[in-house]
Amino acid sequence: MPPDGSGFDAGAPGAAGFAAGIDAAAPTACFAADAPAAATPASTPSPAGLWRRVRHNKAVIVGGGLLLAILFVALFAPWLSPHDPYAQDLVNRTVPPVWYEGGSWLHPLGTDPLGRDYLSRLLYGARISLLIGAAVALISGLIGTTMGMLAGYYGGRVDMVVSFLVTVRLSMPVILVALATVALVGGSLWVVILVLGLLKWDRFAVVMRSTTQQVRSLDYVAAAQAAGASSLRVLLGEVLPNVLPHLIVVATLEAASAILLEAALSFLGLGVQPPLPSWGLMISEAKAYMFFSFWLIAIPGTALAILIFAINLAGDGLRDLFAPEGRA
Repeated sequence: MPPDGSGFDAGAPGAAGFAAGIDAAAPTACFAADAPAAATPASTPSPAGLWRRVRHNKAVIVGGGLLLAILFVALFAPWLSPHDPYAQDLVNRTVPPVWYEGGSWLHPLGTDPLGRDYLSRLLYGARISLLIGAAVALISGLIGTTMGMLAGYYGGRVDMVVSFLVTVRLSMPVILVALATVALVGGSLWVVILVLGLLKWDRFAVVMRSTTQQVRSLDYVAAAQAAGASSLRVLLGEVLPNVLPHLIVVATLEAASAILLEAALSFLGLGVQPPLPSWGLMISEAKAYMFFSFWLIAIPGTALAILIFAINLAGDGLRDLFAPEGRA
């Protein structure tokens, strides 16, 4: 059995504000040896019991339903879009939505200042947001989960090194580091994904370290070690499946945070570059028209808010679903 390491609290707060406040909700490291663990590893429920919990969990139903609807729209955007999202029609610039006077069903949500169909760009923008959220959660999850599990399982010097790296990361505000890096390297979709993925791993490391420390002391882990299983086999076969529920919850929170960060970077002109239809970029392009054509900002802003709400609601429901005894 590996020796115990020092502990720190592993909170997993929800997604933070649109721009500067986004990183304020990052988890705080605490190096007191007697600090309580963040979460209790939950036993994996049976499929029938899990389905019964899902049916009674409104957060999962509502949040998951909205998320599936947005995913459906993103996947089938080429067939659902009435126009090419990149095609410009300068004769029909800033046409209002159909519910405004002068609107037309030819462009149900109107057109932008370059005459591009707003509905088509909104549908394709869902692809950008979902891609960024999933890719950043995957990259940061791989880094943070690996570091957290190694620190929680081995303890000692490994734990000290990982704890130091987490502290260093927490000392750097994500939005400022991302702004500086993107400004130096140049803004593009994949640069934004890579930068955010390399900056958002700390919450994974904190939560996985805490849960791994609890799981490693259980009987089935000791039995696997007594049977001669390697550390890699114990980590992947015994520890990882039992910390996976907590990993899923953290991934949803980080995906929402990454989408907000991308929107903030794009709004400032340092994220996704034109002509890609990013929702943050659509808001940025429309800011000069906010007093004359408010819907140019309201439509992508509402879509962004609904997506973040759906992800956070689904993540909160999953937390209830996997560990209902841990909620008040």
